[in-house]
Order: sequence, then structure tokens, then C-alpha cells
Amino acid sequence: MRIAMPVQDGKLCSHFGHAPHFALVEVDPAEKRILNVQNLSAPPHAAGVLPDWLHREGVEVVLVGGIGARAKNLLEQHGITVLAGVPIAEPTPLVQAYLQGSLVTAENTCDH
Repeated sequence: MRIAMPVQDGKLCSHFGHAPHFALVEVDPAEKRILNVQNLSAPPHAAGVLPDWLHREGVEVVLVGGIGARAKNLLEQHGITVLAGVPIAEPTPLVQAYLQGSLVTAENTCDH
């Protein structure tokens, strides 16, 4: 399973579409452990580009602080689960908390 999150300066970026990088984390959900972490440069920002790109990368779950309704909709159309309101922190502990079922979220920080 692959989990993605927008990253800036080594931590979750508060807005999905503005992140310079994405952490792609390969996990074993049955064993609840991280297998591999890749940091990839985000493609140029344009409508619909990120959801298509993440789908091609095999992402199944996206953890975000804030995301617009249109981007969330496009991700979900690709079968990608979106979890918004994730706190700003380093990717690895966030993914580990998600796997353990202990990730605490707040409101989606995006209003468009």
C-alpha cells in the first residue's frame, strides 16, 4: 500500500496543492510497518495534475492538512482515500499513527 502526503521543509505541508515535494510511503498494512519512503518533487501546479500523478504512482491514501473540494473529489474518483486535517509533522510518525489507528485530525485547513 502507498500513502502520500505533501511535504515542505521535511514536514507535512499545510496545503495539498502548494507542496514542493511529496513523501510516498510504502507500507505493509497487515504488519503496520513502513517499508520504504520516497521524496519526490511535485509536478508543476495545474488543475487535476496532482490527482492524476498520485494515481499513476499507485497511491491509495493521501494524508493532508488542507485540500480543496475539487482536488479531494478528483482523488476520490481515482479511488484514493483522502484524510484531511492532519497535523503538521514529519511524514514517518504521521504514517505510523495512521497505521496504528491513532492519527488525530482536525478540520480541513483549506476553504476552496
